[in-house]
Amino acid sequence: MQKNFGEQVIAFNQNLKINFLLPERISVLNPFIQQSVVSISKQFYKKYYDDYQNRIFIFGINPGRFGAGVTGIPFTDPIRLKSDCGIENNFRKIPELSSSFVYELIHKFGGAEKFYQTFYITAVCPLGFTMNGKNLNYYDDKKLLESANDFMVRSIDQQVNFGAELKKSFCWGEGKNYKLFQAMNEKHKWFEKIIPLPHPRWIMQYRRKRIDEFIKIYLDAFSRSAD
Repeated sequence: MQKNFGEQVIAFNQNLKINFLLPERISVLNPFIQQSVVSISKQFYKKYYDDYQNRIFIFGINPGRFGAGVTGIPFTDPIRLKSDCGIENNFRKIPELSSSFVYELIHKFGGAEKFYQTFYITAVCPLGFTMNGKNLNYYDDKKLLESANDFMVRSIDQQVNFGAELKKSFCWGEGKNYKLFQAMNEKHKWFEKIIPLPHPRWIMQYRRKRIDEFIKIYLDAFSRSAD
């Protein structure tokens, strides 16, 4: 019998590994090498994705050190994992900027259960990177971008087969992330259209006083995409 959506995500995460040579001084950030992360992420995907329902995909950039890099769940820090998803965890309760915005958005959307029944959040590159102990985006280093390209394409191919709504997807990050993902999509034709939105971290760093305005932008985009 075919695995349901959540079971496919769990299997995908557990098999994630870099199959290309990393440029000098760059390290991979793979939370799934830790059994505690595997266990917690299983709880999350069994709770919210234990079905065969298609989802609208949302693509971030790649996991960071304080969100998905800790919990294994995109844009979900240990604090929101407990307070909003009801999943107890022993991770250090360090807040992550993007996560605070995303869960305010999720609250306004109608809560975690309603949101995750509709959307699946992932990333253009499902594993993260660091350099000198700091987060590194997959596109910040030219050699890394070139080396990771095939890995990213295969990862998106696999995830689309979980049960993606193919008419549209969202990209969080209107600059390089959208430009690169759009080019990949034009070549591989996963989605009919990709809708860019400002990245949550950019909002929290540079437009924090306008959170409500940006949440409305997101909600309006979600509503229009339902047409």
